[in-house]
Amino acid sequence: MRFKNAILKRPAKSFVNGLTTQNLGKPEYELALKQHDEYINAFKNLGVKAIILEPDEKFPDSCFVEDTAIVTEKAAIITNPGTDTRKGEIHAIENVLKNFYSNLYHIKDPGTLEGGDVLRVDNKFYIGLSKRTNREGAEQLKQILEDLGYKVFFVQLKKYLHLKTGIAYLGNNTLLIAGELKENQAFIEYKKIFVPDEEEYVANSIMVNETLFIAKGFPKTKKRLEVEGYKLVELDMSEFRKIDGGLSCLSLRF
Repeated sequence: MRFKNAILKRPAKSFVNGLTTQNLGKPEYELALKQHDEYINAFKNLGVKAIILEPDEKFPDSCFVEDTAIVTEKAAIITNPGTDTRKGEIHAIENVLKNFYSNLYHIKDPGTLEGGDVLRVDNKFYIGLSKRTNREGAEQLKQILEDLGYKVFFVQLKKYLHLKTGIAYLGNNTLLIAGELKENQAFIEYKKIFVPDEEEYVANSIMVNETLFIAKGFPKTKKRLEVEGYKLVELDMSEFRKIDGGLSCLSLRF
């Protein structure tokens, strides 16, 4: 599936106070902006139109737009984030998606769902059941996606914040996979490229029009991917990692 558009939102100054489970220190705002610029340019260099939204100081985590919507070629689904401080982020994204989709669905209370828990593999969707995505939210999304003609599977998470914390689809029935997901029976049918435990963070990668975006600084996985023949773009994600952000989190791609 080729992407024509990517929605991105600039980090606000309040970004440095975003939610985190990490103990990596406070992000440096100016460095985060520079890294975000490089991320945007990576899309532009591949001919993807970057739709860039202005920062919103009210929502420190709002640069992580992936959590606010699920976008397919048939419809877009507005999510219901699992933390109260993030629920208001959906409105700005919905306003943009209305320009592209006449078919918009919504995840409603008591269901919660974040896009970081939703992995698409061709015509299948895997939904992670996590601290941010509950069973009710997952069931709502499952019904919507099945009505649209997709197949849907649930994956119970034990450790990861989101499903895509530890997995990425690389195309051609192949997964980049880490940690608790390595032996998960939900993914038994796929070829797997395993990420060493010490490089777990790099599992959150994104395939963009035959080019794989990976986080910089993970040489073992980089070498393995090069051997497998993937065209790579390395991007420094140090400041986003400090507040639980990864490469997929920063864009909605369609």
